[in-house]
Amino acid sequence: MTAEQLTYLVFGVVLLIALAFDLGLLNKKNKVISLRQALYQTIFWVLLAMGFFVFIWFEDGETLAFQYLSGYLMEWSLSIDNIFVFILIFSSFAVKEKFYGQVLLKGILMAIIFRVIFITVGVALVNKFEWVLYIFGAFLVYTGIKMFSAKEDAEFDPHQSKVYKFLNRFLPLVPHDGAGRYRVKEKGKPAYTTLFVVVIMLAVTDIVFAFDSIPAVMGISRDKMVIYTSNIFAVLGLRSMFFLLKGAVNKFGHLQQGIAIVLVFIGLKMLAEIFHFTVPIYISLMVILICIGGSIFYSLHEAVKNNPKE
Repeated sequence: MTAEQLTYLVFGVVLLIALAFDLGLLNKKNKVISLRQALYQTIFWVLLAMGFFVFIWFEDGETLAFQYLSGYLMEWSLSIDNIFVFILIFSSFAVKEKFYGQVLLKGILMAIIFRVIFITVGVALVNKFEWVLYIFGAFLVYTGIKMFSAKEDAEFDPHQSKVYKFLNRFLPLVPHDGAGRYRVKEKGKPAYTTLFVVVIMLAVTDIVFAFDSIPAVMGISRDKMVIYTSNIFAVLGLRSMFFLLKGAVNKFGHLQQGIAIVLVFIGLKMLAEIFHFTVPIYISLMVILICIGGSIFYSLHEAVKNNPKE
């Protein structure tokens, strides 16, 4: 068994055990998750991801380990931005808090499946047509510049989104949660509840974010194992992060700018390879830590400054 095969095997086993533990012991259907539980679960997923970082360090070397850590931090920061859109969707469709857990679980599992497909296709394209990587780089620079000044999350209305309009056009929808069900019968005919709509919208929202995040990780590492594992570990922590941050939507007002700078940096890093200029991985890691960490601390500082009572 090669080192790469062993890493994949360990990742798969850890993933299955962690999911069984998270779903079987930490969560029960239709149970409201407290802030304390959300904090413990977030710490659990972060420690698990860091434990895998240590394993890669000893098994595959420090270069791949730092690539994994950089990719994970990139995905983790993008996940926070993703969560704020999730909160808007839940609020718009008036989802009861006791249904949050099951809806998030289904949406996130769908997101993982789609991400695996996207990563597989993306890696195959880059391996066959290396110039695709430069397109990804240009796309990240464009996205980062656009994101820096955009306020899309504040203007986003789930009921006016293309996804909702598509579902409403082709499926019979009912304006209630069906007491926790996704499909009910109305006047003898099947119809889909708001919970079904929210699950689909969560999955599609993550797919949209994946168009930024997957090229960004590919700009950090070309190793398939690093891309897969950093993505999936970050996505798995989405649910607990949601419960942890759902009351702090307005406290991370400058995170978007931090993410935007990182996306521009990684895009330029990818484009620089046209001229055979390679940025060391520790530089990428430092930029990610400084930009994301700095934007979070500055956001919290401004939030406290503007609302001293909080």
